[in-house]
Amino acid sequence: MMMHSRSTQEGEASIFRVPCHCVFAALLVVLNGGTSVSDDFANEGASGAKRVGNATIYSVPADEELSADFQVTVDGHDVPVYRAKVAPADAEKRWKAMDDKRNSADYFDTAAFASFDWHDAVTVTVSAQEEVLSAMILPTSAGITPNVLGKTVTFPVTAPANLTIEINGETVRSLHLFVNPVEKNVPDPNDPNVIFFGPGIHKLSHLIVHDNQTLYVAGGAIIRAVVSPDEPFTVNATTGLRNYAPTIELRGNNIRLSGRGIIDASACMTHARNLVLVDGSDITVSGVILRDASTWNMPIRRSDRVRVHDVKIIGYRANSDGVDVCNSRNVTIEDCFIRTLDDLVVVKTDRGQGVANRVLVQRCVLWNQVAHALSVGAEIREDISDILFTDCDVIHDRGREWTLRIFHSDAAKVSDVRFEDIRIEESRKLASLWIGKSMWSDDSQYGRIENVIFKGIHAAGTPLTIELVCQDEEHNIENVLFQDVLLNREHLRRPHIDASEFVENLIVKP
Repeated sequence: MMMHSRSTQEGEASIFRVPCHCVFAALLVVLNGGTSVSDDFANEGASGAKRVGNATIYSVPADEELSADFQVTVDGHDVPVYRAKVAPADAEKRWKAMDDKRNSADYFDTAAFASFDWHDAVTVTVSAQEEVLSAMILPTSAGITPNVLGKTVTFPVTAPANLTIEINGETVRSLHLFVNPVEKNVPDPNDPNVIFFGPGIHKLSHLIVHDNQTLYVAGGAIIRAVVSPDEPFTVNATTGLRNYAPTIELRGNNIRLSGRGIIDASACMTHARNLVLVDGSDITVSGVILRDASTWNMPIRRSDRVRVHDVKIIGYRANSDGVDVCNSRNVTIEDCFIRTLDDLVVVKTDRGQGVANRVLVQRCVLWNQVAHALSVGAEIREDISDILFTDCDVIHDRGREWTLRIFHSDAAKVSDVRFEDIRIEESRKLASLWIGKSMWSDDSQYGRIENVIFKGIHAAGTPLTIELVCQDEEHNIENVLFQDVLLNREHLRRPHIDASEFVENLIVKP
């Protein structure tokens, strides 16, 4: 199975060979009609990429509306700035977006994002529509201090990073800048095992990627998920919303999804379909941008040896989880940016589908809008163990749930979970270990939590509450260590933790 573009002249459509289950139309252009992206791509044809000094910049499809809020240049060359719907600034509207699922798409604000590949040190300039009085670049751990002059913000970039630029105190309608590492191992579009989406817009309903295949979404390409009129569906008994098969299924062994393009579900009804389903072994997902998922962005189910690397996820609708690791083992999620309405990275288990263990989440930048940033649960119907969340930055958490959590609503055991070296720039409800019953419960019995470490957690915000809740001596929380936990630069003390009487061996160390 193969999709590939032939070389085109300016303004000519790219041609693709497609499987019968793939529905799309592709256009390749060099300028967006509303916002100039210079002439850098005038002679690039179907490649969609232009090397300019120490950066590679990608073209823009014709029908893509760019942001009018920001302009971005790298070493003087224009970088396209895209629009992305995000959860609204108003907290009550955010809660409605989560709870009013049928109308979830009605509640949003608009942020922006830009992306380029970094080869060596560059200077980035961001221009705003108003005079810049202040500017902040997050995460703070990136150590970037901007220079402000008039309506511009200028700063050096000396390494790949996922950055957020906030101007004049505006956080919600911010600019996300994805500075990618140099892309390696770009597949050959003529390889029969490569499914290649070149620059342009491609409408896609459902695609299954099988054993030993690569799905490549080139820079300048947008896969626009759609629902075909004749597709089979089920109806959710609670919401009445239709559910369809995932847009992209990575189903099998030795599969790769990569590229610098965008996979977008803005044309799908809320809850219609996942953007990317992973179900297999030895699977890699890297580089792509996922935008406006109608439900979970990327569930990883019943899988082994999965790597999710440098993936960027922005979503705002109900249940638009980032990455859900379900009944899977040996999973690594690293160097990602995730800003969604619901859980960002979460580990779960459904009954009868196997345990979840050996999950590593590292070097991710997170913006939690309603639910949890890094969590386990609520569905825990098979055992979960050996989970490590480490070296991550939470740049904002204004949710009604918790930043770091084990949310145990069922009867299995959770053990050996570590939250380590996590920098939290804003939080209210910091950490929770919770055993109880919720709307997600399926088991009649309670579960257990044991051997949990919070180490090197440095958090700012208020009130930064911490809770440990369990039910009885049999279904309890045991062996919990808080070490080097700083709340607004003050060491955590035992009285700050609200712990149930059945919690055993709770230790707090400076």
